[in-house]
Amino acid sequence: MRGTATAITGLLIMLMPNLAWADFQSCAAGLRSQALKEGISARVVNAAFSGLEPDMTVIERMSNQPEFKTPIWDYLATLVDEEKVSEGRAMLRQYASVLAAAERRYGVDRHTIVAVWGVESDFGKAGGKMPLVQALATGACLAKRRNSYFRNELISTLKIVQRGDLALDQLRGSWAGAFGHTQFIPSTYRRLAVDGDGDGRRDLVNSVADALHSTANYLHKAGWRKGESWGYEVRVPQGFRGATGRKPKHALSHWTALGVRRLDGGALSGHGAAGLLMPAGRDGPAFLVFKNYDAAFSYNGADAYALAISLLSDRLKGKPGVQAPWPTDDPPLSREQRRELQRLLTARGFDVGEPDGKVGSKTRDAIKQIEMRIGMAPTGRPGGKVLQALRGR
Repeated sequence: MRGTATAITGLLIMLMPNLAWADFQSCAAGLRSQALKEGISARVVNAAFSGLEPDMTVIERMSNQPEFKTPIWDYLATLVDEEKVSEGRAMLRQYASVLAAAERRYGVDRHTIVAVWGVESDFGKAGGKMPLVQALATGACLAKRRNSYFRNELISTLKIVQRGDLALDQLRGSWAGAFGHTQFIPSTYRRLAVDGDGDGRRDLVNSVADALHSTANYLHKAGWRKGESWGYEVRVPQGFRGATGRKPKHALSHWTALGVRRLDGGALSGHGAAGLLMPAGRDGPAFLVFKNYDAAFSYNGADAYALAISLLSDRLKGKPGVQAPWPTDDPPLSREQRRELQRLLTARGFDVGEPDGKVGSKTRDAIKQIEMRIGMAPTGRPGGKVLQALRGR
């Protein structure tokens, strides 16, 4: 994949207007000067900017963030499936002493810490491979928005190297600069990363202990309340017209007066005010969310993400998943079902690459052809109807 990405980037660079290429070079020179002014050594700066070229896939990925583009039921189906729960429970056992220490130190429960780890990087297996300096310089110089964000994160990246926590070649992650087991952005790393294994360094790339303790520290600083719940699924009466969302919080008595109840019909409970979240609208599941949900939300700034963390933490505790049906007649697929779908597509002559459960452009193009054959709109979405068709049902 790296060779393909390099070829694509090279092609995009050749197609870039001369003015844009000149703009990048001029901007990179400015970033270099800024880094030197902020006390970063010439050795680090020279290593970071030598032969630096833009990666135009950064600009493309800015507009395709799954937390905001993917239907909530699809997003959760791949992040809170039985496979993830099983892997998470194995991590709870393997790192029991590390997690116990993090709980004592920061007051954040181990299930939530592991849930963040699982959602962010699949327990260290999928942390992103983009060189941070290249990704952040591209955003700083060529993105149409958030330029100051990319610029600041680039400088923070170089300061991490300057401090000696990590080398430049270890700093690989997402297009937005998130890296390591629990995907800290560089400025957050500098502010909140901690030494969890006692070696005197903060290394969220190679040290699981550092990553888990740092995640607990992040949630603690975000307002996590020890021993309290993030929330739970509730029932709302038909015709409900109250305000929804995590921000308009009210006392439990307010929600009770509006007819909101626990799934079993019991009385509402919890600490403090709560918001009513209905991520798929009035016809889908509803959740009462408290302060700890806001702490999870702060990690990524999307309800889909915060729900994934919260629901996965519940599943790791042995609680059930979402009970109410999602408002769709085409059910979402787990990762194993997506792999099955890819294997079935391959068996029918489609080139979708390795059946890894990750739905890329080849898989989506093949799905569109199947959708058209069975009379569906060609969306490229990996859903239950397409899987059933491929199974011959």
